[in-house]
Amino acid sequence: MSDSIPALSEIEALRADIYQVLASLLRQAPDAELLQWLATLEVEQDGSRLAECWAALATAARNSSPEALQRDHFRHLVGVIQGEVVPYASWYLNGELMEAALVSLRRDLRLLGFERCASTHEPEDHLAAVCEVMAMLVASQSLEQMYFFQRHLTPWASQCFSDLAQVDSAFYMALGQLGGAFMESEQTGLSHQPVRLMEQ
Repeated sequence: MSDSIPALSEIEALRADIYQVLASLLRQAPDAELLQWLATLEVEQDGSRLAECWAALATAARNSSPEALQRDHFRHLVGVIQGEVVPYASWYLNGELMEAALVSLRRDLRLLGFERCASTHEPEDHLAAVCEVMAMLVASQSLEQMYFFQRHLTPWASQCFSDLAQVDSAFYMALGQLGGAFMESEQTGLSHQPVRLMEQ
């Protein structure tokens, strides 16, 4: 009898992929290859908000260049001191960087067995990093994904994506709308899954 993890369902694989795409686009501007992939997405319009948001992102990608998005990403999400949107949990929950939300996240990451990559410069509560962790939890079919989502994304991620959806560039506006729609979808879908509380 095999103890191997069963293959991911199509829906679970898609969830993991969306988290990875969100993480990549939040962390840095898309390169030419990723931008081309987004521009050629064929979105099945099923009437859902999520499908509409994917279509809007694809349209924005077709009308964008990697060079322009480099500038927009810096302006919106990085900045000289800070960008127009500050994508950190501690900023949204505590009003300052490197605060209690980051401490809580680091504790849970240790319990889950995640270690910070030496080449990563930003704190672990960057929205891109939290999305990357969710992608790995989904891909590994972890029973703790609902707990992690509710504790480290639900309290602030939707507001962060909503703020991003207010910026003045079409691509990042569409990214904010997509992220918000996906958080809403996740909240609904994960609410039907069992919650496993990590041992403190």
